[in-house]
Amino acid sequence: MPTQVVAVPGPGVNLDSLRFPFPVHKLSGYIDHRGREAAPLDPVELNGLRDVLGSGEGEAAAVVGKFSQRNPSHEQVIGAELEKWYRGTISLGHRLSGRANFPRRITTAYLNASVAQQQLGFVKMWKDVLGKLNIPLEDVLILKADGGTMALQESALKPIETILSGPAASTMGVQALTSREDANYLIVDIGGTTTDLAVVVEGEVLYERDGAVISGYRTLVPAVLTRSLGLGGDSELHFSPDGIRVGPRRAGKPVCLGGEGLTPTDAVTALELAQVGSRSQAVQALEAQARQLGVDWPELAERIIQAFTAQLARAVEDLYRELESIPLYTVREVLNPPDLRPTAVVGLGAPAPVFIPKLAQFLNLPYEVLPFSAGANAIGAAAAQATLGLTLHADTELARITLPELGRQEEIRRPLFFDLAKARSRVEEELKELAQAQGYQDAEIYVVEEESFNMVRGFRTVGQRHMVRAQLRPQVRRVRG
Repeated sequence: MPTQVVAVPGPGVNLDSLRFPFPVHKLSGYIDHRGREAAPLDPVELNGLRDVLGSGEGEAAAVVGKFSQRNPSHEQVIGAELEKWYRGTISLGHRLSGRANFPRRITTAYLNASVAQQQLGFVKMWKDVLGKLNIPLEDVLILKADGGTMALQESALKPIETILSGPAASTMGVQALTSREDANYLIVDIGGTTTDLAVVVEGEVLYERDGAVISGYRTLVPAVLTRSLGLGGDSELHFSPDGIRVGPRRAGKPVCLGGEGLTPTDAVTALELAQVGSRSQAVQALEAQARQLGVDWPELAERIIQAFTAQLARAVEDLYRELESIPLYTVREVLNPPDLRPTAVVGLGAPAPVFIPKLAQFLNLPYEVLPFSAGANAIGAAAAQATLGLTLHADTELARITLPELGRQEEIRRPLFFDLAKARSRVEEELKELAQAQGYQDAEIYVVEEESFNMVRGFRTVGQRHMVRAQLRPQVRRVRG
């Protein structure tokens, strides 16, 4: 839906230079990097938002301040003003992420606002259905991009977190069903239109370091690291003197299912590697194309499968090269860089029984095709467990704690004794309470990221700043083994 952003950038930020492909309206005022109000909002500008945004009927607005993760008060004031008259949906940036990076914060809030109304309609539909079936609303969970689940009601507030749930379901399906015990392996989900790749290193699925990229937008949405390519069973085929190219667009239905364009599924069906639709129709289509190329149809079918496998193998190599080029930040990583390369391939998706063995042979690796491979991602979605995350910012000189996702600020009563360990303990306590309030019992909490440093003035330490991000560990119920 049409979405506009209201931003409070403060000094030193040229919003025009960021070239956002959506309208961004700048307000005066400034929260500094410590979370202090350096300049108040302008009441005249606040009142003028009505003229800038309009009534908001059928539209959405995102409100983002540069350092609102350290002090959300400006966003809260703007949100309260909009609620008086704005009829569209409103998203506040601090409720979506407690991390820094102003451009990503803007983009995340914009995308969240733009899909919020659609998600509200989805939630309402489910409420109506569940009411008729006498099923509690709490029993419906929504899969998120990080492989965890969230309550249906929560998804209406943070719909952006559900957008990349499809690839996440595949990784959860593998963890629920695989019999492999390798520390490092490659996950390959082959569908009709696309193939998704994910990576397990040292027994853990890799996650996007900075946040997901959604339709080219860089966001702060926690997500499993996946790469999608336009390569699937129903991909279009391109023939040239240089060889066969598969995809990236979908051809439509395979010929064996009544379609008009030749696809890899037709090659698989004609060679009787799988039973899909009419084999005779697939063979006829291959014969017609083979005559133009001066070969017989079985050879053409084999070439199509080989081309598919080779393109997939190149994409796998590109993914690992990308991972190996990511900068290392910690001393441990620099001294002992992790071995990322896989020792096995685990595949799922309807075409997996055909293409995974061939890919594994190409890569010279053992493989596993998951049981129920055609529906393994659905099993993963059902087996996934809840995830929640919280960020804590503490400034002992200002004696202030901020929990941005909760929209709360509190005083530190004994700031001299508040260290990183206390910050870690506090955010874990808050997250445990939040999890219990939402019905998630006995969930494992772990610290995703933390930092701490002294603030020095006049050659003496005047305080400390701490940042701790914690979350419920993404887990899946084992279905096999």
